[in-house]
Amino acid sequence: MRIISIINLKGGVGKTFTAVQMAYLLNRKYSARVLLLDNDKQGNLSKVYGTYRRDGLCQTAKLLLGLETIEKITQRTEWAGIDMISANMSLLSATVQLQGEGAEDQCSRFRNLQDAADEAGNLYDYIIIDNPPDIGLNVINALMVTDDVIVPIKIDQWALEGMDIITEQIEEIRTINPKINFSGALVTMYRNNDTNVSGVDWLKLDNVKLFDTCIRYSERAAESTFYQQPVQLYSPRSAVARSYRQWVEEYVQMAGEEK
Repeated sequence: MRIISIINLKGGVGKTFTAVQMAYLLNRKYSARVLLLDNDKQGNLSKVYGTYRRDGLCQTAKLLLGLETIEKITQRTEWAGIDMISANMSLLSATVQLQGEGAEDQCSRFRNLQDAADEAGNLYDYIIIDNPPDIGLNVINALMVTDDVIVPIKIDQWALEGMDIITEQIEEIRTINPKINFSGALVTMYRNNDTNVSGVDWLKLDNVKLFDTCIRYSERAAESTFYQQPVQLYSPRSAVARSYRQWVEEYVQMAGEEK
């Protein structure tokens, strides 16, 4: 079982979209059992998979505050083999509440996520955590139990913004969580033009660890979010759908080699 954190300190780079596609493909193509943890107060991942509730204390907040066990807060989605721990705006107040506790308690709240999965044996093959564009206590807790960190980036003049903070945070957390690994940056919304080609070359020259696959830009990506469907269902032949299939295959092969 591997725990994956998808993170970038910038918004609009495709973090949630990547989590949606990755979960669906791991489940449908590789028959993996996947648990999604929505760690963003906006709850967009929960909305796509149909588990979002606007009111009340969300499932992720309950987990973060230690109020419930993972078994009691896990929700089924319409796709067998893909389960969800949902978020809404109450996650913000839970994170603020956590700031008043001691340092040890602040950074150990997602431990039961790891413990429960370990105790249950083969309950899940993957846990995918969709993180907000910040390094709050909820994100730090997520990284504390993470195996693989994936950073979606969009080619623009701010592509590297925040990357140094993320890599520094990974190195600090490695003293407590030695298994954490920076799997690589995933270029999203890629267009085959001079700007994007030069941008990828620039990232490589800056020694940024990149996945070989770039996620191609397609209008079908935005359209699929309106229908709250994985793009593999909405437009399986689109460039973005094909790119994600290729990338997930690359990730699975890489993760298998690292075991």
